[in-house]
Amino acid sequence: MRHRMKLEKAREKIANADRQMAKLFEERMEAVKAVADYKKEHGLPVEDKAQETKKISEIGSLIGDPELRPYYASFLQSTMEISKRLQQERLRRQAPGKEQENAVLRMELGPDSYDIVLERGCLHRAGELLDLNRKVMIVTGELVPRKYAETVAGQCTEPFLHIIPSGEESKSFAVLEDILVTMLNAGFTRSDCVCAVGGGVVGDLAGFAAACYMRGIDFYNVPTTVLSQVDSSIGGKTAVNLRGVKNMAGAFWQPKKVLIDPDTLSTLPPRHITNGLAEALKAGLIADEKLFSLFETEDAATDTEKVIEAALRVKKKVVEADERENGLRKILNFGHTIGHGIESVTGMLHGESVALGMIPMCSDEVRARLIPVLEKLGLPLSVRADPDTVFAAVMHDKKMSAGKITVVKVPVPGSYKMESVLPEDLKDLIKMVVHV
Repeated sequence: MRHRMKLEKAREKIANADRQMAKLFEERMEAVKAVADYKKEHGLPVEDKAQETKKISEIGSLIGDPELRPYYASFLQSTMEISKRLQQERLRRQAPGKEQENAVLRMELGPDSYDIVLERGCLHRAGELLDLNRKVMIVTGELVPRKYAETVAGQCTEPFLHIIPSGEESKSFAVLEDILVTMLNAGFTRSDCVCAVGGGVVGDLAGFAAACYMRGIDFYNVPTTVLSQVDSSIGGKTAVNLRGVKNMAGAFWQPKKVLIDPDTLSTLPPRHITNGLAEALKAGLIADEKLFSLFETEDAATDTEKVIEAALRVKKKVVEADERENGLRKILNFGHTIGHGIESVTGMLHGESVALGMIPMCSDEVRARLIPVLEKLGLPLSVRADPDTVFAAVMHDKKMSAGKITVVKVPVPGSYKMESVLPEDLKDLIKMVVHV
């Protein structure tokens, strides 16, 4: 009985402490709002990592039991993260008309969750938004404007810039080894990180390097093309090619944060803009009828923030439901079955190839609406190549089950269905867009 009374008293103490913490938390958040107003008025950054570290150390020292200090530090760190998110949200709400230009999407993946910051100029706030107070391996491509990687490097305490050759050929073990050896020679540890600044090839390769080095270190993705901003920058797929087969060796390795700065698109040629928009169009066809309608009725190339955010929301929702591509995530391969074959045979850009790959996978009704959209964007409707060669490339790239290949089809905009087709039927579908 005595022990039971002690238990009840202990529980009541915990309940009282929780009630007090709830009240203090509310008071703290009210103060956070006042801080956000002050920072907005004076143009100050939301984050100050040096101040955070100092505060955690100082307040943690007030805990009498040394064993509890690291736990309290973790608790306080979580509270500060919530405070920052509240400040950022409040600042966005105070900026009328900026909803599309300043968005923070949260990829909810349990312990691997992360923010996707979509904001003009956020490249220049990388030091505020990312933890760059350590060794940072910045991987970029030779055709990516050097100023983007240098902007990030200028905000790091110890940056290392690694430039890879342009093109899909860089997704190789040789280039991967170069990055890893550079990190090894520079004394990178588990507490250091990798940051990709560039397109999909850079992101895939840098992410895989981060996943491999010392069994995994932090990775940040800063995509600078439409294609990588709407698609490959999120979701955690990292890889290199193997014996000519795309993405055959890789790992799921989620970034710690993604920075998407639409200002970086200003240096892209028009063809690369539409190349990336093809992936956004894919997202609309399989899961967002409003996004597809936007492509039909508006100029997607001049309203990139709206298109990028809508496409990201589609992929975010799919990845959250199926992180490791065991089921639902396969719908993101719409247009890719035939598209990958076309890309490998013709050397066309990825988005252009996917655009062609989508045409045979739509119902007649959807195809009749899709073709005018592709024409408006300047994307191809067919390509001159040997259909048998493309078919062979598709069969090399895709696995069969019970003699059939699973493809994604779109019966009506904003919906999808998975269908198993025979190889000879797939060959007929290829001939709809590939002609000698």
